[in-house]
Amino acid sequence: QSGETFEAMNPALTEPIARVAKAGAADVDAAVKAARKAFDEGPWPDLPASRRAAVLYKFADLIREHAEEIAQTETRNVGKPISDSRDEVGGGAYCFEYYAGAITKYFGETIPVSKPGLDYTLRVPCGVAAAIVPWNFPFAMACWKVAPALVTGNAVILKPASYTPLSALWLGRLALEAGIPEGVFNIITGPGSTAGNALVAHPGVDKISFTGETTTGTQIMKQAAEDIKRVTLELGGKSPNIVFADADVEHAARNSVLGVFGNCGQDCCARSRAFVEQSVYDQFVEAFIDQTRRTIVGDPLDPATQIGPMVSLHQRDHVREYIQLGQREGATLAYGGEVLTEGIYAKGAYIRPAVFTRATNEMRISQEEIFGPVLNVIPFTDEDEMIRQVNGTRYGLSGSLWTNNLARALRVARRVRSGVLGVNSSSSVFIEAPFGGFKQSGIGRDLGMAGLNNFT
Repeated sequence: QSGETFEAMNPALTEPIARVAKAGAADVDAAVKAARKAFDEGPWPDLPASRRAAVLYKFADLIREHAEEIAQTETRNVGKPISDSRDEVGGGAYCFEYYAGAITKYFGETIPVSKPGLDYTLRVPCGVAAAIVPWNFPFAMACWKVAPALVTGNAVILKPASYTPLSALWLGRLALEAGIPEGVFNIITGPGSTAGNALVAHPGVDKISFTGETTTGTQIMKQAAEDIKRVTLELGGKSPNIVFADADVEHAARNSVLGVFGNCGQDCCARSRAFVEQSVYDQFVEAFIDQTRRTIVGDPLDPATQIGPMVSLHQRDHVREYIQLGQREGATLAYGGEVLTEGIYAKGAYIRPAVFTRATNEMRISQEEIFGPVLNVIPFTDEDEMIRQVNGTRYGLSGSLWTNNLARALRVARRVRSGVLGVNSSSSVFIEAPFGGFKQSGIGRDLGMAGLNNFT
């Protein structure tokens, strides 16, 4: 309403690619009123589940029809490799399909009680749901929240990160084409400090689903407490990558590289602390660095690129400061860590992935979420002591465990205080399975059938 705008940037060239509305409190209020009216007066929440599902199926088809345009938008705005963007847009379409199929199998219970009569439960929508998503996976995470919120009958307000608003606007356009009624799905683009705060504090919002860093999550919990809003938080991580000597060490090393450096390390699930059994420590480090050298850092629009730039020069410089801190703390910078400025890297927010050896778990680079391509490799000899160190952070989101001993895999996985853990795999996030963390990595679960519980 103020007429203000802000620039959306291309981090590969550090140049603006669009101007976007800079929403403020008045715009948030208008969006909440529209959503409140759409929810309270219907018809969206009162439609049979199968009718809402049909709209989401069409939504999924439209995402696929425009997949390449959305992926190009995502890569230009975020800096992620185009192959990753294509995968994530396809995953977004599948997310809408999954929840369209799930909603007709989602229901309450009939419960035998001690007195005569019948007790039954219903799953009903929360009302007006605010979905606030980060800049590292903006399209994918918007789909993770918007699809289950819509299909359960809520009216939704989506606020993308101010760094990366463009793919969210694609969702808005396609929602209208799919047949989402006006007011049911609203998008607010603007800074978290103004638009985000106004959205969280608004008394017309019933539910907040936030993904982002832990400090902001803490602030959201405090604000939401004022009127007891329901809150789901998926926050930071400092995830472990545990390698036992009986594992296929070369395979583990090769497959761990993108587990920490994918998306240029800007991933709350990044396995940024590798705990490697002492007897295979040097073998793992050598194989990991060799694979890292082979990994292509380059133009995100080139299909061969595996790692693009960071989201901004500010984020790149933030990571560089942590690399310098690690050296001061006494860790050995065994590979990388330099800012890339030559040739194709000249204008972008590029940094070479960094590998620290002989780090300890007590160092700040092992305790604090860097949110960049930095790995600390920590040796261990004793399983119990290693697990104590693995659990010795304020986070507990994700991680991996490599071993060919089934009993050990089950034992260690159970003891690691982490929301999800991949065994002999760097993957632990699936549309079909619940995802979320322990401790300061958040509360609640996204995805799977748990995603429907979030919004009902």
